[in-house]
Parts: sequence; C-alpha cells; structure tokens
Amino acid sequence: MTILVLNGSPRKNGNVSNRLKKELEKYPNETVVWEDVCDLQFSFCKGCMACRSKEACVLPNDDAHKIADEIKACDMLFVGTPVYWGNMNGKLKSLFDRLVGVLMAESKRGIPIPLHRGKKAVVVTSCTTPFPFNYLCGQSGGAFRAVKEILKSSGFKIVRKVHVSNTKRRAK
Repeated sequence: MTILVLNGSPRKNGNVSNRLKKELEKYPNETVVWEDVCDLQFSFCKGCMACRSKEACVLPNDDAHKIADEIKACDMLFVGTPVYWGNMNGKLKSLFDRLVGVLMAESKRGIPIPLHRGKKAVVVTSCTTPFPFNYLCGQSGGAFRAVKEILKSSGFKIVRKVHVSNTKRRAK
C-alpha cells in the first residue's frame, strides 16, 4: 500500500508534522510518499474549469501536476494542516483548488463524481486554541470541515481525524 502525506504545515518539525509521523507508525510496512506542501512550487488555479472535463489541470506543468499523479497512485491519503482562522493552511487550499480535476469529475448535469472511491484518508489539524474552545469557537472543526468537504467529494473515506489543541503550551 502507498500512503501519500500532504503536510500543510510550514514547520517541518512542528506539531502537525510530528503528529503525522506518529500516525504513520500505525502503518510500519507501507510505502510513504511525504510532501511538504509549503515547499511546492505551483501556480494558483485560474478558475477556467477545463479540468472538469479533462480530469487534469491545463496550466503549465508544475508541482501540482506531480501531486495529482501521486494522488492517483496512492491507496491512502494523510492530510495535515495547522488551523488558520478556522480553516486549513492557505497553500494547502490552493493546492486542492488545482487538484479538482483529478479529485472529482462532473456529470453532464454538473453533479460531482468522486474519482477516489474506496481510498482511505487520515486528517490531522493543530491549533493554538485550548480545548474545548478549539471546537466551541469553530477552529479545529472549521479546518476539519474544509478538508473533509474536499476528501468526501473526491470519494475518500476518512478513517481517522486527529485534532491537536493548545499548541502554544506544547514544546516545539
């Protein structure tokens, strides 16, 4: 089995990265492809919608195309993100915008068709807000909902979600 990790944190040894590594320990014999999203170079989505019919982005080849190929090839996806204003990291969101064509197709009536049915996913979020306020104020839940919307629309089944809260008090 191949696991693709999309680490949305700009901190390679931060809370998100470390928790993703801990979650990977549950899959000791699997092939892991680790991508630090903040190191990727790609253009922003132009909203042309051509990817919907072509099932690939039509922009010039860049790292988003590489990630698209890795998503097609993976059996399981791990997505980690720090919580920014109740949402995922902006660069991770921009990457997902570019991946629409490989995540889901569209029927003639405009209904989304998931392209990754049967694949599993793990989502990790991390925020400075202490528990239970990370939920009550919509921080962890907001970021999770945003990632969940993308993964569910793509056909991934989320098998585990991990919310790390109160990270201001955690050792780096």
